Amino acid sequence: MTITTRMQALLDMVEAERSARCRALIEQARGEAAAALAQARSQARAQMRASFADERQRARARIAAAQAELHTRQRLHAQRHVEQLLTLGWQRLPAALRARWRDAGTRERWVRKALAAARAALPDGDDGGGWVVTHGADWPPAERDALAAQVQGWGGAAPRFVADARIDAGLRIAAGGNVVDATLAGLLADRDEIGGRLIGELEGRP
Repeated sequence: MTITTRMQALLDMVEAERSARCRALIEQARGEAAAALAQARSQARAQMRASFADERQRARARIAAAQAELHTRQRLHAQRHVEQLLTLGWQRLPAALRARWRDAGTRERWVRKALAAARAALPDGDDGGGWVVTHGADWPPAERDALAAQVQGWGGAAPRFVADARIDAGLRIAAGGNVVDATLAGLLADRDEIGGRLIGELEGRP
């Protein structure tokens, strides 16, 4: 083998080694680039998911705040509605009660309930004291007589009747220092209880 041949063989070997190293470096660079690209994509997806999660959280917070505001507005509206109903009820109630007192049928039930309350709360007057029944001037005498007969039928003393022009509906029964006030003013005195009943009555009405 001549020197030229040996030199060419050596050059071919060096070139082959260089080509192999270049291919290895290129493959390594490609691998590193692919890994870097995959990592970048993974980081981008993670950032996007985190961004979406943050946006969903902000959206939920906005929805919760809007719902809380809506509930507050609904509660305030309901409270105003109740106040309006109470105002309307207190405006209508006295006239409605006066109308019931003027009607013989409902007046009879009114007196009957007042008598039942008085019988439960007051002494029966068999000690000679008797009940004092205060009423409006327009209460029919026949109904007063019927009340007196009923009280005496229980074994009590005959009640004493006192007309009071200030009473425009109902009656007040007193005995032994105790009073059952079934007048219009007496019935309207407990505003809390009546307010609750008014709401129940008026909410179902136009």
